[in-house]
Amino acid sequence: MNFYEKLKFTSDGLIPAIVQEHKTGRVLMMAWMNRASLESTIATGKTHFWSRSRQKFWMKGEESGHTQVVKDISFDCDGDTLLIQVEQTGAACHEGYQSCFFRSVENEGSDFKVTESQLQKPEDIYGKKK
Repeated sequence: MNFYEKLKFTSDGLIPAIVQEHKTGRVLMMAWMNRASLESTIATGKTHFWSRSRQKFWMKGEESGHTQVVKDISFDCDGDTLLIQVEQTGAACHEGYQSCFFRSVENEGSDFKVTESQLQKPEDIYGKKK
């Protein structure tokens, strides 16, 4: 049995992928994969995902240059979530932060704080929106 047969994709053919920095263990992001994006990730050694909002296949860093080199892919005991360990180049977050998880809840949920420095402004990464 190959590992694809152990995975449980949603009715839309997707599976959540948690992306983690290989050396530090820091969670960088979560994105969705379909079988084709997972196959491309394995074949190329760079992360590929499925964008639900754009209904489009994409490679991390295709616009920003902030790529992820895959070091390990594992899946949980239920087969419904992937954990992808990577070597991250640049910011993982499209808002220019190292991690997409750069805000923490404060004051019993009435507020939040930014917990890390922004590496780059989005307009410096992607250019100005027209």
